[in-house]
Amino acid sequence: MKTRRKIGSVQKKILLLLLAGFALGLTYSPRRQFRIINEASDEWKKINQQSLRKAITMLYHSKIVKTRVHGNGTTAILLSQKGKRLAGTYNLEQMRLPSPKRWDGKWRMVLSDIPEKKKNIREEFRYHLKRLGFQEFQKSVYVYPFECRNELDVIVEWYRIKPLVRYAVIEYIDNDMQLRREFSLGS
Repeated sequence: MKTRRKIGSVQKKILLLLLAGFALGLTYSPRRQFRIINEASDEWKKINQQSLRKAITMLYHSKIVKTRVHGNGTTAILLSQKGKRLAGTYNLEQMRLPSPKRWDGKWRMVLSDIPEKKKNIREEFRYHLKRLGFQEFQKSVYVYPFECRNELDVIVEWYRIKPLVRYAVIEYIDNDMQLRREFSLGS
């Protein structure tokens, strides 16, 4: 009988850092690449080396990471498919939306039309929007007062629902005052 090992905080951090490396390979924007590199570098420095070795060994035995030995003798630690899935889940759980001190007066609206056959994905998508602070405007329509396109793109790509989700920036909405109260924006 297989026993499930609990993933510790250092292991979660390693998975997220390896996912950052994966994201770096998919990012074409130099600004975003530098941001990923700087954040990942800072996080690696915070991990105790002894804890790091132990955590990587446990991840390897759990088949969450794999190693690849290069011809020059160096070894690369890579996320397995199982590891990518797990790291992506942790990434979504840690995601936070920006809330600048000044509001630009525009509303960000997310509209989705996820079919019944993808009900589980639809419910998870809604869960993430609500957890991040979106307010449900109508069924499958959510509102947020600050720029959040990048974070939304991550969630949409994670669930592979890009054709089913729309993002709009609007200047006028008839229940503006109610939404301002809900988001504590003042008048």
